[in-house]
Amino acid sequence: MTLAVFFGCTFIAFGPALGLFLFTIAHDPLRIIILIAGAFFWLVSLLLSSLIWFIAVKASNPQDEPLQKGLLIFGVMFSVLLQEAFRFLYYKLLRKAIEGLVALSEDGCSPISIQQMAYVAGVGFGLMSGAFSMINLLADALGPGIVGIHGDSQLYFLTSAFMTMVLIFLHTFWGILFFHGCEHQRWWEIVAVVVMHLAVSGSTFCNPLYVGSLVPSYLLMAAAAAWAYLLSGGSAQNLWRFLLCLRSGASPQPQS
Repeated sequence: MTLAVFFGCTFIAFGPALGLFLFTIAHDPLRIIILIAGAFFWLVSLLLSSLIWFIAVKASNPQDEPLQKGLLIFGVMFSVLLQEAFRFLYYKLLRKAIEGLVALSEDGCSPISIQQMAYVAGVGFGLMSGAFSMINLLADALGPGIVGIHGDSQLYFLTSAFMTMVLIFLHTFWGILFFHGCEHQRWWEIVAVVVMHLAVSGSTFCNPLYVGSLVPSYLLMAAAAAWAYLLSGGSAQNLWRFLLCLRSGASPQPQS
């Protein structure tokens, strides 16, 4: 049973992201480099925020439960802000990289657009975030033990897997929105990404009332996905044509 839980939660959490990687990133070495660098930037932000939180906890009274809870909330909110700050730094780095690629290119064009970079960077942020969210849980899922034997929720591993999946997708969409806001100096888009990130992270404090965290997170994911789709040049008409092609079994033809 523990093995089934392990593989089930692994495929739920990382299956969709693995599909995105295999079909849209793995064939291009440049995209793989951008993804790994994005994951590294997220990792550095986590290390810095963890260090700040560790120092704050060690400097406080461990017997003061309200204070410790407040420090936990502070740590989560500070980590979110630091992640978005590193997303901005990564955007600046990629902007410089595009200029270098254009200078080295024979035709004066970059082999990858800023929109594609935003998508790949978002996947990198999401994969590293998901890995740190689930790695310890997956190790515990292998047993020994039975979830909920002491009256706790038996849905802990399953809801954690679905939460990890939605966070990976959200980071992908947030990357597109954030880079678009930076590129066109629409700062309210950047603020919207930060607010959504804070809201999703804050909703996890509703656990073990998992409905209070999963439902808002998936609603925000749907809104962020639609927004990112429109900013990337998509439209309702294009989506409808794609669905019609799927229904008929034909391949969509590019317009001249």
